Amino acid sequence: MSLVGANELKRRMMIVVEGSPYIVLEVTFASPSARGASMMVKVRLRNLISGEVLDKNIKSGEKFEEADIEKVSASFLYVDVNGYFFMDESTYEQFAMPLEKIEELKGYLKENCPVTLIKFNGAPVSVELPQYVELRVVYAEPAVKGDSSSGSGTKLAKLDTGIEVRVPLYIKEGDIVRINTQTGEAAGRA
Repeated sequence: MSLVGANELKRRMMIVVEGSPYIVLEVTFASPSARGASMMVKVRLRNLISGEVLDKNIKSGEKFEEADIEKVSASFLYVDVNGYFFMDESTYEQFAMPLEKIEELKGYLKENCPVTLIKFNGAPVSVELPQYVELRVVYAEPAVKGDSSSGSGTKLAKLDTGIEVRVPLYIKEGDIVRINTQTGEAAGRA
C-alpha cells in the first residue's frame, strides 16, 4: 500500500488510522502562528466499520496508509430485525449490515436500489448510495395559488420510504422525484 502525506489528504479519500479504515469528511490546513512550527492539518474522519466520527489535528509531515478498499456493485434486498440485507451483484453473495450502520441512509433505500459496497480487507464494512435515487411521493401538501409569489416555490412532501423533503410546487401525490442523496434535496421529477 502507498503512503499519503497529511498535506495530500482530500475529501472522500480513504486511509488507515490506528489499524481501522476511515473516510476523510473534511480537511482544513492551519498555518502556524509561531515561527519554525510546522503546518497543522485538521481532519474530520468517519470510521467505516463503527461509523464513529473523529476530529484530529495532524502535523503536515505525518503519513497514512491508503486503505485497502474494494468497491463492488450491490443491490439492496430487504430489511428486518437482523439488519439491512444486500447482494453483491458479481458473486450473488448476500450479506447483512447492522441497523445502526445504515441509519442515516435508510430514507433513500428501496428494494433493488443499486448501491456500492465498500469492502476493507475483503469484508463488507459500508455502503455508498448513488448520487440520485428516484422515490414516489405518497403525500404532498396542496399547492395554493399565490404561494410562488413569496419566492419559496416549494412545499413539503412525504416519500414512499418515509422521509420528508421540500419539492417544487408542481409535484403532486403519485409523482416520482429525483432526490440527491448527498444533500437530501429534490432535483425535480424523474
